[in-house]
Amino acid sequence: MEKRIAVMGIIVENTESVDQLNNLLHEYGPYIIGRMGIPYREQNIHIISIAMDAPQDEISALSGKIGRLAGISVKTAYSKVVH
Repeated sequence: MEKRIAVMGIIVENTESVDQLNNLLHEYGPYIIGRMGIPYREQNIHIISIAMDAPQDEISALSGKIGRLAGISVKTAYSKVVH
């Protein structure tokens, strides 16, 4: 199965959805290369970036599930390289 490298940018505005987000990230853990979280306390939001190496449909599935969580926004950028 062809895999792609991708980066997800996640903004958490509703901390009540963090447990659901962490459960999803744990579920897709085998595909996650790295994760960085930055609390932006002055604006009461959290910024998370996720680097992934996975089949495109797995990346899209995770992005869609995250995007349905209340108070959480996500955008995904894909590399052009398929391996």
